[in-house]
Amino acid sequence: MLTLDQARALDAADPLAPLRSHFELADGLTYLDGNSLGALPRGASARVQRTLREEWGRDLIASWNRAGWIDQPRRLGDRLAPWIGARAGEVLFADSTSVNLYKVLHAALQLQQGQRTRIVSERSNFPTDNYIAQSVARAHGGELVLVDHPDELPALLDERCAVLLLTHVHYRSGRMHDMALLTRWAQQAGVLAVWDLAHSAGAVPVDLLGAAADFAVGCGYKYLNGGPGAPAFVWVHPRHHGQVWQPLTGWLGHAAPFRFEPDYRPAEGIQQYQCGTPPILAMAALDAAFDVFDAAQALGGMAALRAKSLALSQAFMDCVDARLSGATVHTPREASQRGSQVSIALADADGHALMQALIERAVIGDFRAGSPDLLRFGFTPLYTRFVDVVSAVDQLEDLLRSGQWREARFQQKGKVT
Repeated sequence: MLTLDQARALDAADPLAPLRSHFELADGLTYLDGNSLGALPRGASARVQRTLREEWGRDLIASWNRAGWIDQPRRLGDRLAPWIGARAGEVLFADSTSVNLYKVLHAALQLQQGQRTRIVSERSNFPTDNYIAQSVARAHGGELVLVDHPDELPALLDERCAVLLLTHVHYRSGRMHDMALLTRWAQQAGVLAVWDLAHSAGAVPVDLLGAAADFAVGCGYKYLNGGPGAPAFVWVHPRHHGQVWQPLTGWLGHAAPFRFEPDYRPAEGIQQYQCGTPPILAMAALDAAFDVFDAAQALGGMAALRAKSLALSQAFMDCVDARLSGATVHTPREASQRGSQVSIALADADGHALMQALIERAVIGDFRAGSPDLLRFGFTPLYTRFVDVVSAVDQLEDLLRSGQWREARFQQKGKVT
């Protein structure tokens, strides 16, 4: 079990420790919710201000060319590409994860040419993914079939199945699928594999090309630290480029948008998956966030980030086991099967109230209702410290012992939990 002195020693020896200075994190704050909203990069404010004052305020519409606004979705995609196992020119930032998922699921079903119309996923997948999949399946005369356990997936990869849709790292449990294995199983059965990387990108190794995945989507505001509502990204394997149209045929996905032609002609490659005008201010913040990843690359890249993430989450699980009576870890213990978070359930405590009490003590995690209710703690290796692990467990232990979480003010629920 990690002690405070040991945690301080690990932080002092951590080669990634300088990266924390790139973020706006208050003294005394233990922030373990980067799996929901990443911390603010220090460079983001200046970058957005420059976009506001110089690019928009001074240069106005000329900035579409002069500042390169029109190419920002592709430039940001190129910055992300090596972190998810893709190449330059293959990734595009646009819209939201849900909208991009709608695009790629339609494209995947078109590739199946009506011969297969079933989409298979997990019942416990993030709800928006399943909602979008239900809509797309109905539009193609098919259905969404959900499994209760991953072991049930192979049996459904049959001649009726068009698409296997999975979130690489499960949002509740933090369990990580074997992308290469499941993609291979799917494709051997003639099924296309669509991956949601919302809880993966920037935190765990991803190799889309190596796994031969078909499509991928993900968000920019969790481990990528692009800010609330940051643009999402979409990737399509090059073998599918030019084979089908995505359904949201907006003008910036046209082959020549400024010719203003009356009929749609899709752009080549990933550009087709852009629909409308990009949100330039939001993209400016995301651009600054990638500067931190450049710094991380110089300190060992994803291998170093993953090693630290695993060490942090293992230390947290060990402390929970040793110090929190009645706590159950719901995240896989096996390193290869977990992402960058740990979820726990408490047998004799209200999880929501307990998290609210933790937040009052400046330990920020989050709560996810379900069966069971879970407290989630994200370990973002860019800025999380080993002393944060000890601090979180210290406060949890004290709250469980004192029962302070039972106080009325912690029972109130806001719109966002």
